[in-house]
Amino acid sequence: MAGGSRGGFPAWMTAAAARIDLSGGAAATSGSQPPQPGPPAAVVADQELGMAERALSAASAAFISAIIVNPLDVAKTRLQAQAAGVPYYQAPQMAALGPDAILSELRCSPSCTRGIVLGSEPICPPDCFQYKGTVDVFLKVVRQEGFGRLWRGTNAGLALAIPTVGIYLPCYDIFRNKIEDFTRSNAPGLTPYAPLVAGSVARSLACIACSPIELARTRMQAYKEFQPGVKPPGMWKTLLGVLSPHASSSQNVQNYRVLWTGVGAQLARDVPFSAICWSTLEPIRRKLLGLVAEDGDAASVLGANFAAGFVAGSLAAGVTCPLDVAKTRRQIEKDAQKAMRMTTRQTLVDILRSEGPKGLFTGVGPRVARAGPSVGIVISFYEVVKYALHQRNMS
Repeated sequence: MAGGSRGGFPAWMTAAAARIDLSGGAAATSGSQPPQPGPPAAVVADQELGMAERALSAASAAFISAIIVNPLDVAKTRLQAQAAGVPYYQAPQMAALGPDAILSELRCSPSCTRGIVLGSEPICPPDCFQYKGTVDVFLKVVRQEGFGRLWRGTNAGLALAIPTVGIYLPCYDIFRNKIEDFTRSNAPGLTPYAPLVAGSVARSLACIACSPIELARTRMQAYKEFQPGVKPPGMWKTLLGVLSPHASSSQNVQNYRVLWTGVGAQLARDVPFSAICWSTLEPIRRKLLGLVAEDGDAASVLGANFAAGFVAGSLAAGVTCPLDVAKTRRQIEKDAQKAMRMTTRQTLVDILRSEGPKGLFTGVGPRVARAGPSVGIVISFYEVVKYALHQRNMS
């Protein structure tokens, strides 16, 4: 799991996994020899794996996950930005179309068969640029912008995921262990809530620290470059573009607050996500590991971690989708003054009034499809790297 649980669990996994030999066989059970006195294995593990090693494990996991699931993140952001009014077609070309100029023999895209040829250029009507779902986003982005655009914002995603998860998972490990120690001694009934509290606090720290990069990634994925041959702005240019309207002001320090636009919505999304995810993941993982404890191997242990992460991530992503929609709306707002005045509550109310409950779940499909594998990959890979580091320390 994301950090060794206490109470005799091994350095890199859970109590159930402690009885499994990572080379493929079952380790000796406690009945084969009398127990030896000493501190629990998890205590030793926490001493052996420091913050830097935990951060390295988490950052490595985040790197793999960010690359694999980025296209789903692009699809989710495009669908949410489209609902907010971001255009994905060129208005000047569309104005040249008359009501009788649409020809059925021109196929604009797999989901749009109408178009016109002006000169040698095929021109499609505006509705052919409207995204109708996750697969439709993939098809149109590849056709209109190129295959590589599905990984738009990957550099910002990596710059975000590595420090965010590098802060998040190690802090979760440490906070959960300390909270479990404290509650066992002072309030045993509160011990099951340790993952919820630790996950919420750790996620808050990571969100606040990395919010400007999240802002850049959202804008990079939301906006489309219409001029052919022009490279879209990267992460740093995007952040400079956020700051540029405030460059002439004398209050330079306060102007940097705009880089944290939407941080309230991000916290409102990620803290409940983390609380739901860890509260769901921990019992599922321990149950699955208990089923394979005696005759499982490394693959079954890692599979249990991935399955628990997949279920927990998918559930948390679906529940918190309205807050993700609000975060996207706030971060793609180009009017800096309006963006600073927007609140998460008011954004949710506006969406509900104008689009109904369906609008609050715009992009829920790609969000859930992204979060499930992402959490599963991060948790599983995190455990593998922690195990490797622990083995290195032992040798």
